[in-house]
Amino acid sequence: MRHAPAINDYITRDEVAALSAKSDARAAATVLFQAGLAVAAFAVAILWPNPLTILAAIIILGGRIQAFGIITHDCAHGAFFRTPRLNVLVGKWISGAAAHVPLDLYRRYHLDHHKFAGTPDDPDKWMVKAYPVTRASLKRKLIRDITGQTGFRDLVGEIKRFKWSETGPSVLFHTLLFMALLAVGAPWAYLMWWAARIFVYPLTMRLRQISEHGVARDRDAMDARINTGTTIPRWWEALLLSPCNVNYHLEHHIFAGVPPYRLARLHHLLKERGYYRDHDCIAYGFGDVLRKATRPA
Repeated sequence: MRHAPAINDYITRDEVAALSAKSDARAAATVLFQAGLAVAAFAVAILWPNPLTILAAIIILGGRIQAFGIITHDCAHGAFFRTPRLNVLVGKWISGAAAHVPLDLYRRYHLDHHKFAGTPDDPDKWMVKAYPVTRASLKRKLIRDITGQTGFRDLVGEIKRFKWSETGPSVLFHTLLFMALLAVGAPWAYLMWWAARIFVYPLTMRLRQISEHGVARDRDAMDARINTGTTIPRWWEALLLSPCNVNYHLEHHIFAGVPPYRLARLHHLLKERGYYRDHDCIAYGFGDVLRKATRPA
């Protein structure tokens, strides 16, 4: 197996310490921004209900479910809020509830992914082990996502695994969401959240998974530049597919303690200093991701 070079050749410990500083204010602003986008999506569809606004709202809400899942991921690492209790509170009762991600269960699973990345014991390897795939295979996967087949399958799985200790926060979230929409006279809008969950979110999740490890040159290498990828998205891709700076996945694997709102700075420092030189580990837009994830039939 190949071994990663000393990262200290590219960045100092003091710089890493500064980049690892958490901010309750910046974390809270991230949560409020994503929640504000969700509220705005509901508001526009409710105030001007027509097929276009409803479809746009569903797409935006799908991106917000992705964002709340990412926030839960960062809370699980303890790399979001400076105050540990806020990581637990938000990760369990707000973002985790909205994204259907039980914080404690996810933390135990996900930390093993970081611990064993680049080895056969990586619990996430099965998600992307087939890539690159043929264009026909990728097309079938994406069609299953946008037609709701993937989302419905996953929802059935969640129902079968239902436990109050894990799913209780999500039940509370849905209760409060429906009551709020009922209070404004638009209970029908509640269905938009489920439409986003079943028809949009699976697509965003698949594309993100592909961008993180599906396009890696060698998932059995120990060097993060070889087993992980970073994507520089267009603004609308960042909004819908990779919110909250989750696109800087390579940097996250190198320094999991750096909060998401400082990953862009970390990326630029490493790039300026040649860390990525001679490594095809950065994709520019999700079109580039899909190109790297496919091979001839």
